[in-house]
Amino acid sequence: MPTTLPVPIEFSLPDGWRSAPPDEVGAPGVAFIALHEHPDDGFTANITVDGDFRPDGATLADMAEESVERLRRAAAESVTVTSRRELGSEASPGLAQRLTLSAVGGGVRRDLVQSHVYLAVLDQEDPHRRAVIRLILTSTAAQEDGVLGDFQEFLRTVSLDTGTEA
Repeated sequence: MPTTLPVPIEFSLPDGWRSAPPDEVGAPGVAFIALHEHPDDGFTANITVDGDFRPDGATLADMAEESVERLRRAAAESVTVTSRRELGSEASPGLAQRLTLSAVGGGVRRDLVQSHVYLAVLDQEDPHRRAVIRLILTSTAAQEDGVLGDFQEFLRTVSLDTGTEA
C-alpha cells in the first residue's frame, strides 16, 4: 500500500518519465514512483519519493546510514557509499548520497546506482519537530549518465505545497 508524505510537496517530472501506482509496480511503502521510458536490459530506472516525521535526534547522515543498512538487509549483495554531502542551510537542511550496489532481481544480477536526497522540513514553532522527505533515483550503472540530469531537473522543481497559487 502506498504511503503518504508527512508534508505535501509538489514537483514536475522531466520528459521521458511517467508516474505509476506504487503497489502495481512492486514499490509498496513509497508515496510516489516515476518510471523512465527506456529500460536498460529489462531494468527500468525509477524515481521514488517517501518520507516520515522524525521526532528523534537522528541527523540526516544517520538517516542516510539507516537507508544503507536497509539495503544491505534486503536483496543487495553489496552496497557501497561512494559519496555523501550536506546540502541546504540550517533553516532548510538536506543531504545527498550516492550508492553503488549489486542485487539480484528476477533471477538477474544487476549493478545498480542510487542517488538519495534527504530534505528536512522543520516546524517553524518547534524546530525539533521535523519531517524528512527522501527522493531516490535508481538506475543501472550503464543508465546513470543518461538519467542523472533528469533527476537533478526533477529535484529543482520540488517544493512544499502550501496550497496557495503562485
